[in-house]
Amino acid sequence: MTDMPPMPATPPAPPAKPKRARSTNAIILGSAAAVIAAVIGTGIFVVQAMNDEDRPATTSSSSRATDEPEPVVEDDVEEPDLDLYVTDPTAADFEIELRTKSRQCFGSAGCNLVVEPELTYNGDTSELDPALTYEITYEITGDESGPILQTAELTDQTTLTFDTTVISTESRGTELSVEVTGVTTSEW
Repeated sequence: MTDMPPMPATPPAPPAKPKRARSTNAIILGSAAAVIAAVIGTGIFVVQAMNDEDRPATTSSSSRATDEPEPVVEDDVEEPDLDLYVTDPTAADFEIELRTKSRQCFGSAGCNLVVEPELTYNGDTSELDPALTYEITYEITGDESGPILQTAELTDQTTLTFDTTVISTESRGTELSVEVTGVTTSEW
């Protein structure tokens, strides 16, 4: 047998538990109390500030002879004159011409053209309501398939939006013509 050391008379003491710092609990409780106090203080300050705004300003008796409130004078605000704008122009208020962007002719067989409108308003565009979109319909004649209807949109008094149009003529000498056929308005 091997020699074993003798057994101790008493069992070893269990390791000591670390003591919890009571100061940690005090810090947490103190922080919570400080936050609560700050929230309550802020709320009281805000309520008082709102109540101060609702109170009329006080004046000394030497500056006013009576305690009657002063009349409130509102700034003169000019309302826009709704009659200022032309809301329903007619086809006669516009002139139109075609601008040829490109042309390709095929001998005596005719030509393919790409055209776009050049519109002119016969009045002051500042009289047009900027809140409305004016849809100007026009008819192009001279295409071998017949008349073509297109629409251009005039917005914000000066912005014209349109699509180019491809035309095929029967012969090189075919004359194109264009005419405004109608104007409608819509809010954009």
